[in-house]
Amino acid sequence: MMKSIHDLTEALDRTLELVVLFNDDMQQELARLGLSVPRAHLLWLLHHNGPMTQRALSDALDVTPRNVTGLVDGLAGTGFVTREQHPTDRRATLVSLTEQGATTLAAMDESHKELARRLFADMPSARLASFVSALADVTARLREARS
Repeated sequence: MMKSIHDLTEALDRTLELVVLFNDDMQQELARLGLSVPRAHLLWLLHHNGPMTQRALSDALDVTPRNVTGLVDGLAGTGFVTREQHPTDRRATLVSLTEQGATTLAAMDESHKELARRLFADMPSARLASFVSALADVTARLREARS
């Protein structure tokens, strides 16, 4: 059966509405914590990967080393991360979460899980699986279009 342009644009409109709602929610929560999206992304990487060099952060964030330096400067200044000499490479700087950073990211991780429970816990398993599959398809198509 052929899909109408109305059906297609309605799917896109609902997706864009979802993006806006998530973005607004994320911006408000991060602002409450004194963070920006790029700073939070860097912290999230450290939370899930452990200490990383600034070069590794630059690669993972797909930004210039200068941008990472600015992000790390800001995060160090607000007590979320520390910089240390890399133990085996004297030319590299290792960035680690402070206790404040680790506590903040653990709370963010718990909030992430709680939001997932609120949004999806009551959804029937088959519908959730279909939703996740559809999102994976859309995400893959968007990534493909960007390359």
